[in-house]
Parts: sequence; C-alpha cells; structure tokens
Amino acid sequence: MDCLTELKNNPKFTGVPDEQLLWLVDRSECREYPADATIYKPGDPTDHFLIVLKGHIRFYLIQQGQQQELRVSENGSLEGVLPFSRMVESVAFWQTIGPTAVLALHRDHFREMIQTQFELTETLVHVMTTRVRETTRQLQQNDKMMALGRMSAGLAHELNNPVSAIVRSSDTLKSHLHNTPQRFKDVMALRVTDEMVDRVSNLLFRKTKSPAEGKRLSLMERSSLEDELLDWFDDNDVADGSELTESLVDFGFTTDDLDALLVDVAPDNRATVLNWLVNNLVTERLVTDIEEASKRIAILVDAIKSYTHMDRGTGRECIHLREGIDSTLVLLKHKLKEKSIQVAVTIPDDLPQIEAYPSELNQIWTNLIDNAIDAMPNGGRLQITGEVDHEFELIRVIDDGSGIPAEHLDHIFDPFYTTKAIGKGTGLGLDIVQGIVRHHNGRIYVNSKPGRTEFKVCLPITP
Repeated sequence: MDCLTELKNNPKFTGVPDEQLLWLVDRSECREYPADATIYKPGDPTDHFLIVLKGHIRFYLIQQGQQQELRVSENGSLEGVLPFSRMVESVAFWQTIGPTAVLALHRDHFREMIQTQFELTETLVHVMTTRVRETTRQLQQNDKMMALGRMSAGLAHELNNPVSAIVRSSDTLKSHLHNTPQRFKDVMALRVTDEMVDRVSNLLFRKTKSPAEGKRLSLMERSSLEDELLDWFDDNDVADGSELTESLVDFGFTTDDLDALLVDVAPDNRATVLNWLVNNLVTERLVTDIEEASKRIAILVDAIKSYTHMDRGTGRECIHLREGIDSTLVLLKHKLKEKSIQVAVTIPDDLPQIEAYPSELNQIWTNLIDNAIDAMPNGGRLQITGEVDHEFELIRVIDDGSGIPAEHLDHIFDPFYTTKAIGKGTGLGLDIVQGIVRHHNGRIYVNSKPGRTEFKVCLPITP
C-alpha cells in the first residue's frame, strides 16, 4: 500500500506540504488487522497516533453488561493520541470491522513534529479539539441515557408494588361484594331495635376511623387477642369464628367490644350480626389498601414531575433545593432499599429560595447520591444537610463508604477520570456536576477519608 499517496488523497491533510507527509510516513509503521480484532481495550496504554488507511474501527463501552457503541471510524480518520492530548490510556474498546490497515506514529516523535512540522501539527491539533468536543458530547449523552435507564428501572420497580396491590385488592373486592346481598338478607330477617342498630353502626365507624389499632400490636399481642376471640366465639356458640378473627383483630376489636355490641342480641342471631360486621370491615380494608396504593402512585408521579420539571419552563426559576433532593431520593429509593441504606435529610424549611435551572441541579443530586450509594456498604448511612453560609446555600452529601484515595482526590473532577471498575462509569459524572455548579456561579468541594466522604455544594442565594 502506498501510504504517501493515501495521505495525499486524504482531505484532512489538505494544505499540509508533501515533505511533511513524507516525514510522517518515514517515522510511522503500517499495521494490518483481521476482521473483529481488538486493537485496544479499556485501560490499555495509547502511545500511537493512528491513521485509518483501509477498513473501519468500532469504538464501544460495556455499561451495565451491555455494549454501548460510541462511533465507527471512517476511511482516512485520525485516531489515537494526538499532540498536546492528555490521553494516556483507552477508555473504550477498539474493534476492527473487516480487514483494517492503519499507519501508526509513536508519541515519541511528537516533540520533533511540533518543532518542525507546523502545518501537520496544526491539522492534528484541530482534529483533536473537534474530537474531544464530539466525544465528550456523546459520552455525556450516553451517561444521561444510562442514568435515565436506571431511573426508569427503579421507577418500574417502585410502581409495580402499588399497581399489583390495586389489581389484587380490586379482584378481591369484586369477589367479596358478591357476598353482600346474602349478608344484607340475613340482617333484614332479624328483629333489631333502633338502639341496637345505632350501637353497631357507632362501633363500626369508630373502628374504621382508627384501623391502625390492630397494626400496632406485636406478634405476641396479636396471637393472644386471636386466642381470646376464639374462646369468646366458643363460649357464645358462634360457628366458624376462626374466619372472623383476622378482620376483627386488624381493626382492634376485643372481647369487651363484642360483649357491648351483642349485649341484647339473641344467641342465634349473633353469628349473623358478626358476619355482617366483618363483611363491612373487609370491604373497608380493601378500599383502604386501594387508596394507599393509589396515593403511592401519585407520590411517584409527583416526584417524576418535580424531578424533570415537565410541567414547567426550562429557564431559571426560584426554587427550594429540598424539593429536588427529595424527588431524587424517591426515584433512587430502589437502590437505597437494595443496600438497606438509611437516609437522614436535615434541611431547614426556612432556607431561602435560589434562582436556578431545576433540571440541571437534579443532575447534581443524582450523580452525588448515586455515587454515594455505590461507595457505601450494605446498611450504610447517607446524610444530606443544608444551611445558609454567608451568601451561599451549602448542601452537604455525606456517606460512610470506603472513601476516595488521596491520590485520586485532585483528579475526580477531571473529564474521563474514574475510580470505578471498567464498564461501570465513563468518568464524566463529576465533570458534569462541576460544570453545572459553575454554570450557577457556585463551588463544589470534597473531603474524604475511609468511612466518611463529604461533597459540599455551594450555590449563591442571589445570582
């Protein structure tokens, strides 16, 4: 292959003198790879500048166990390390598509190139700035999509429980209501006084207004109350008493309640009255379960709307920082539950509002809290505090994880720098956080040691 001719025909080298292209060819080596060959993988040192002469190279990451393609090189594209680039190692997999040939120049020749090959250097620096801009944009978009995927998975998990509860309770209620006509018929056959009706109704309303009485019982207390009710049913010749005890205990009924309720009811009619009573209690419980599940769904929907600000504008708004933090915690609740992490939020209600871009700030809380969860052990403790510090609002996110090694602290806000395992991150999360904080004329700091890592976000109260 005539490498010099290939370079002359490459539009990226338009304006570069032939002698400089010859200098490049003389100091480079031609490498040929078969199809599906891996040139680099994450963590491999990148010591060469590459020009794709034939074939294509696919760049991809492994995130959450899935391949995330970044881009595919074209014939004639310039890849690898470039003059003035800070690239030391690859952050992605490089895989050939079909037989591929590249021209490789070792970085040891860069100093001579910069000093003597001016047009060539200028061309490569221009390529580098364009590539960094495009790669950063794409990686940021991938990070956002991955975060959205995690949020969606967590949201689906959180919604599944209340939705299942509604479906289950609705089906049960529908079947249960089939018994109502017969219970009503049995009650109508009784001869009861107005006083008895009022007594039953008053007790029923009182118990249904405070259904938590039965829920506050310990397991031993509940078992003891069930035994007492079963003994009462036996003493009063009430058949099938075991089918009634669960609902009566749920609403805190005692034997004293039953004595007062049925004081002037004939023994033969007590089972009818109790069945009618329990029938209403079961209906009440099922309706309450549906109501609580529906409220849970409403809370999740409100959290999503608050997090995304889908019903508001996209400009600056006066907001309370607590709202965004609470919404973020709701959407990350599944990850917190998976590791049994306790969360303590101490942010006073009287903190002043600040003018900000709410959706951008939510990216800050998402990245900081998500990173903290990843760093913490099972049963860890996450603290989030807020206070006024002169003209700033100061938010602290504190975790009791393993900490950030001292040698990494000075670099954690650098783009593409990550301490996570390969495939677990792109190193852009904290770079994005720092960019958003600066966009709001704020500052972010970090202090870390084993057992305590603290991120401090300072945002100005007035823009």
